[in-house]
Amino acid sequence: MNPHDMAKRPGAHLVAEEFGAEDPWALSNDHPPRDPLYLVGRTVAEAARDVDELHGELTRAAQSAIELLEPVGRGDHASMRGWHGVLRTPGPQIELLAARRGAAYEQLTRAVSTYHRLLPESDAEPASKAPFQSLGLAPEQAPGRDDEWAIADGRQLAALEAVAAGGLRFHQSAVYGHTWLSDGDGNRPKVLAETAERLLADGLLEKDTSTSLYRPGQLLSLTPQGEEALQVSRTTTPRVSAALSRSSLASAPGSAVTDPTPASPAGTTTKPSRSR
Repeated sequence: MNPHDMAKRPGAHLVAEEFGAEDPWALSNDHPPRDPLYLVGRTVAEAARDVDELHGELTRAAQSAIELLEPVGRGDHASMRGWHGVLRTPGPQIELLAARRGAAYEQLTRAVSTYHRLLPESDAEPASKAPFQSLGLAPEQAPGRDDEWAIADGRQLAALEAVAAGGLRFHQSAVYGHTWLSDGDGNRPKVLAETAERLLADGLLEKDTSTSLYRPGQLLSLTPQGEEALQVSRTTTPRVSAALSRSSLASAPGSAVTDPTPASPAGTTTKPSRSR
């Protein structure tokens, strides 16, 4: 349960949704000062604070504007004389605050995305990229894309397996536009929304567009290409690991090396050839 009200503290609400941290500053508490997670964690907390402060100022300015507009709503125009319009100062102030809050929220979402990239995927086993590269992906899916981090370190395989397990839904905020995932129980999985977006773009996943993207979210499923990628990764990776293991044992010092020359029949000797 998110402890923060999106209508009052949207910055802290987003941080709690993404990382489960009630206090945004807690993201940097368990890391040494020079650790990247400490530095980016503070950036996230500062951005969340700026969003909440600007949101509060914008809310108060909007409430003042509502008070000015109440006589108009009642049909009382006698008090609305003047050359500066109905809203006068609150109008431009609201526009400015809305723009500043939007910019601050963009900064927060970028910082949140950077923090996600730095987090270790301890529960995802690194998988070989070869099975996915052998599926004839489109040129825009080739290595070199700026979102390669979204599928690095086993994130792609972990996401495919989570979707195959069922219940994974893709959500988008109707207010702020950020995306997230939920599992069958409504909880936040460790699969990144950016990873799901990458797999959707690569044609490995598809969304059920018959339901709302905002609520209850759109159910994710594997495409035939995604099923093939998952199957290939599950069968190929163990074979590659076994082959590498055998190769390392054969090349280790003291290991027995098989002579490729056929053995001589029992009771016979091999005479050395004479040079002429």
